[in-house]
Amino acid sequence: MSYENKILQMKKLLKKNNTQHVIEKEPILKPDVPNYAGIWQDAGLKMIENDFGVVFLLEKHYPLDYKHGAIYLRELYDAFGKWQQTQNAHPISLTDANNLIFYDTETTGLKGVGTHIFLNGLLEESEDGFTLKQYVLADPSNEVAFLFESKFWQGRKTIITYNGKSFDWPQLQTRWTLNKKDLPPLKEHDHLDLFHGSKRIWKNDIARMKLTQVEEEKLGFTRLDDVPGYLAPIIYLDAVKSGQPDALLKVLQHNEWDLLSLLTLYVQATNLLCEGIAEESATTYTNIGKWYADLREIDRSEELLQQVTNQYTREEAANAYYHLGFQQKKQQNYIEARKSFQQALPYLQGRQQIIALIELAKIFEHRDKNYEFALEMTKQALKLVTESSLWTEESKTLRLADIQKRKNRLERKK
Repeated sequence: MSYENKILQMKKLLKKNNTQHVIEKEPILKPDVPNYAGIWQDAGLKMIENDFGVVFLLEKHYPLDYKHGAIYLRELYDAFGKWQQTQNAHPISLTDANNLIFYDTETTGLKGVGTHIFLNGLLEESEDGFTLKQYVLADPSNEVAFLFESKFWQGRKTIITYNGKSFDWPQLQTRWTLNKKDLPPLKEHDHLDLFHGSKRIWKNDIARMKLTQVEEEKLGFTRLDDVPGYLAPIIYLDAVKSGQPDALLKVLQHNEWDLLSLLTLYVQATNLLCEGIAEESATTYTNIGKWYADLREIDRSEELLQQVTNQYTREEAANAYYHLGFQQKKQQNYIEARKSFQQALPYLQGRQQIIALIELAKIFEHRDKNYEFALEMTKQALKLVTESSLWTEESKTLRLADIQKRKNRLERKK
């Protein structure tokens, strides 16, 4: 056999051996079961064993007539029905609970590679109600088993969180990436974050957008004997060190309330977005009307803003008049736009007040040919900008120049 043929055979053999080496995986070394496993099971946590180790689970079932705060869990299906009936498109619209998961985590820190998720909380539809599954990390050596059991590597799901796009899900992705050699690939899932929706609905109505405050002010639920979130990492680490799970169960209760409130928050948000004005403030409904306008659902937006102006005082409805004025102007309904800006003006402050004055000056000048009124609006705007500290000096100079130009033109016309 020639040297060339021998070399070719050797290359084939090397290639074959390399291929086998890539395909073959190192055997999985399962961590030891923690010595406190029996104590945790006696406290109500079920131990689950899989190919990668052990994980603890607390599971609860809630019937449809379970009431959390002011809302029954069955009202989630009413919410789906409302989205099915509406003609308006909206980012939070869902029409069924198929593959729907309310999701919340507890972690050993806020960020960094050393931060572990120690509690994966999932609330999902089950027969005749909803099932809560809380997976607890047995210890850091069992992290692969813990992540695997979440089933986020199976099927496409719709995940609902509260600030989860910024925190919970990125944390899960980080931990999954660090363990990717042992885990199936993490699936891409649809994600709906109610934190951002709540900010759109209750901006300037709720002082802080913490979930506990939203619960108390909008969902009719007040926590009793709740564990503060910042104590959760310390409690978990102590439970692993001491083997005693009593305080840890309080953290699970905190997580349970978070998940139930996610469901009822979705119901409440849907009611506000799909129904007419009921018991909320003018600020809330104005926010919703503006949100629909941003989504180009102009008819729905105008309907809500008009309802606010009809059902609340002029002072309460000032913001609604302001946003309604812009919509009417876009539709070239200048008479109604002028009326809306005039109704809003006495109660506006800061930028909005200045912008409303300039809008009125434009309408008086170009549509009504009332140069005297246009000049008066312009002078007021000029004075407010001059005295204002809302802008940088450069930006303020540009605005003053633009308003002064309008003032000079109106004085010539007059």
